[in-house]
Amino acid sequence: MDSVLAHYLDNLVAAARDVLGADLVGAYAAGSVGLGAYQPGRSDVDVALVSAGPLAEAAKRELVARLRHEALPCPARGLELVVYDRAVAASGTPEPGFEVELNTGATMPFRRTLDPADRPAADGRFWYGLDRSILHQSGLPLLGPPASEVFADLTAADLRRLLVEALTWWLALPTPPDDQPAPGTEDAVLGACRSLVRHRDGVWLAKVAAGQRLVDTGDRTEVIHRAVAARHGGPPPTGAQARAFQQRVRDEIAGQEAVEPSVSGPGGTATRRRAG
Repeated sequence: MDSVLAHYLDNLVAAARDVLGADLVGAYAAGSVGLGAYQPGRSDVDVALVSAGPLAEAAKRELVARLRHEALPCPARGLELVVYDRAVAASGTPEPGFEVELNTGATMPFRRTLDPADRPAADGRFWYGLDRSILHQSGLPLLGPPASEVFADLTAADLRRLLVEALTWWLALPTPPDDQPAPGTEDAVLGACRSLVRHRDGVWLAKVAAGQRLVDTGDRTEVIHRAVAARHGGPPPTGAQARAFQQRVRDEIAGQEAVEPSVSGPGGTATRRRAG
């Protein structure tokens, strides 16, 4: 792991333990860190904390105060932190179910949510179940037992529903009207690739790895090549290309049975709330 990132994560866990004490039963790196695809200067830092039980309001506020960027500077674009009660993490629920959500960073819009009911529906409620599915497979323990023992996976039906909801949410976002390369479309396309690989093969991969897998297995869609190349400085796909690909992926996932994973696959997300 990048040494600067490792130092930051050590400090984050220490600060969380100061607040929660023995009630902090686990801490896990998710997203690109968990999938082995963290890129300094580009990736966010995704972390899930697990508490022994529901948190009091004062503890939630203190966690936010101690972990926000102004108190603990994040070396990446930002920190996307979610705290779960251990029972929720183990339940396999598709609902958000979090205790605290914190987005904070030098170039990330600040978000603090202390109750799932306060999260605007327009921002999407599918993120959390999908994130916990990724954690089940590839969460990197910073504290506590293996992530697969803490986070239950989704059922096949819930997974498919959340993947379709996510793609529908992305498709509803505005895209540039002309046929010029559109910044950010590479993440939209590669995120759709990741969803499709999980649906077909039962494994979560990092975005670029998912796009490459589709290419290697015969999907020669030019938009995937452009999206992968954009991660290395090339022009991103156009909005129209991205939307057409996302629509195709959504239609396939909605129209077929999802794949249940038989084993944990190799590691390698749209910005959430949040991008991954």
